[in-house]
Amino acid sequence: MNHGQILQSIVLSTHALTRMAAQEAGNDAPAAQWRVLSLLGERDGQRIGELAKASRTTQPGMTRLIGQLEHEGLVRRAADPDDSRATVVTITDAGTEAARNWRQQIQEVLAPRFSDLDETDWEHLSRAAEILRTHSALERTAR
Repeated sequence: MNHGQILQSIVLSTHALTRMAAQEAGNDAPAAQWRVLSLLGERDGQRIGELAKASRTTQPGMTRLIGQLEHEGLVRRAADPDDSRATVVTITDAGTEAARNWRQQIQEVLAPRFSDLDETDWEHLSRAAEILRTHSALERTAR
């Protein structure tokens, strides 16, 4: 595989694993919910427009999702202190706990699929995860 094919395989495999985890865990919450909670967990206090852009959705769509998450007590909206026309979204303790529980569910339902890996495989996956985390964090800060 060339470099581009490797990156493509990682992205497609990640999407497939996410779908499998949700199905096997019986979690029917929209993937966008977990994406928003993850974004806020990484950097709290974001505008709806920033969340929409990061989630590759429309601002009206994100506004609806944030309304649902707020209704469920997972996020809180407030006027931006620097621009009263804008809304800033923060994650609540309940939102942090829900995201933590979802990550735990992912671990539990996917672990059996990887039970045949040896320590060398786990070391390779650990290094790959570190590289992906570093490069995805760099991309977010470059925006």
